[in-house]
Amino acid sequence: MDKAPRLLWNDCLSLIRDNVSEQQYKTWFEPIVFDSYDEDNRTLVVQIPSRYVYEVLEQYYVELLSKVLHRCFGTNIALKYRVVVDKAHGLTVDEEGSESVAIDKPKVSTRANQSPTTLDAATPQDLNPQLDPHKNFQRYIEGDSNKLPRTIGLSIAEHPGRTTFNPFFIYGPSGSGKTHLINAIGVRCKEIYPQKRVLYVSARLFQVQYTDAVRQNTVNDFIHFYQTIDVLIVDDIQEWAAATKTLDTFFHVFDHLFRCGKQIILAADRPPVDLVGVKDRLLTRFSCGMIAELHKPNVQLCIDILNTKCRRDGLKFPADVIQFIAETANSSVRELEGVVNSLMAYSIVYNSDIDMRLAERVIKRAVKVDNRPLTIDDIIEKVCAHYNVTQPNVMSRSRKREFVIARQLSMYFAQKYTKMPASRIGQLVGGRDHSTVIHSCNTIDQRMKVDKAFVEEVTSIENSFKLKQ
Repeated sequence: MDKAPRLLWNDCLSLIRDNVSEQQYKTWFEPIVFDSYDEDNRTLVVQIPSRYVYEVLEQYYVELLSKVLHRCFGTNIALKYRVVVDKAHGLTVDEEGSESVAIDKPKVSTRANQSPTTLDAATPQDLNPQLDPHKNFQRYIEGDSNKLPRTIGLSIAEHPGRTTFNPFFIYGPSGSGKTHLINAIGVRCKEIYPQKRVLYVSARLFQVQYTDAVRQNTVNDFIHFYQTIDVLIVDDIQEWAAATKTLDTFFHVFDHLFRCGKQIILAADRPPVDLVGVKDRLLTRFSCGMIAELHKPNVQLCIDILNTKCRRDGLKFPADVIQFIAETANSSVRELEGVVNSLMAYSIVYNSDIDMRLAERVIKRAVKVDNRPLTIDDIIEKVCAHYNVTQPNVMSRSRKREFVIARQLSMYFAQKYTKMPASRIGQLVGGRDHSTVIHSCNTIDQRMKVDKAFVEEVTSIENSFKLKQ
């Protein structure tokens, strides 16, 4: 071998660059770093930033890699990946590979490796907490919509069982991050107090287990098992609506744990007062600790989530694409992640760069299109989200710069996208007259003629409600 292995790997990268798009090269191959080469075993080791990158390389680019390695290193060359990721983001450092790589995955006990109906009160040290280790606080990005619940959740994880936040009842719409947060509490608590019996269970699974216990005449054992838990986490309890016997059984479990100072964490899509079929004796207990609401993520939080995901998975998305996704696919965190995964798949299959054109194409297929007419409330909501102001700010008489811009843009978009006269728009935006609306529209038009950055802002906001047209 005439050339040094590191230089040969650089030759490989040059060949790869000639055979893929620039975006694909930057996303999947530029982050790869030469690690080592064992000439005796003819094994090349390279570092990659995440398991996700490994999976994509093995699924879509293994043939290309095989050809360039053969060209540069010769025949019978084995490629090994070393996944090196940032511990600061809650991840680990390990190795992984395909047929040619020794797989050394961490042995983590998760919900996938134990029967969900297995209950073993006799061996407490063997209790599987049924937690997802990836749903931790490091990956739960803080924003205005979740700051209070996240702060309380972290406090509970560090000091479980304190009466102030016991029980902790979290509610919010689907996709607002409830399951992630309650998992994160359990994961953090288990890290700090490994001896504690922590258990995550869905309401549906609890009901299935209870039904099995009734059939097998082991209800007392079932109740006893749950009464041994130190931190009980129950998800989606709204599914117990009208399940009288399940609720009565849970009451005995709850009452025992609460009296013994054990921590109880509950999650639902609605507050306790709106739970159907739940008796007052349980409702009062659900409400006696801390109730916290999770809202859907705002645009800035969506941007932070997307940037974190890209950094964690070794992805590179243009800033305008990140902004567009955050403004159009922000009904839930799951929707955001689905759009990212779809973008990567389209980019690979069609050998295209990730840009605004592809993002618009994917989002139209991934996000439910709302065909109702755009309203002034829709417009104000999007403008407020973009400038991080509130609707009362827009309606007020304040002359604070960001309030004025948001107010003028709301009027501008209302005139452009609705059929309302200027007088009606003025009434709906803080009770102003038609001359104020006309002045605001003229101000926006004039500024767009001379301020390129402002034009980009206006376009960004318009993109956020394109799907409503």
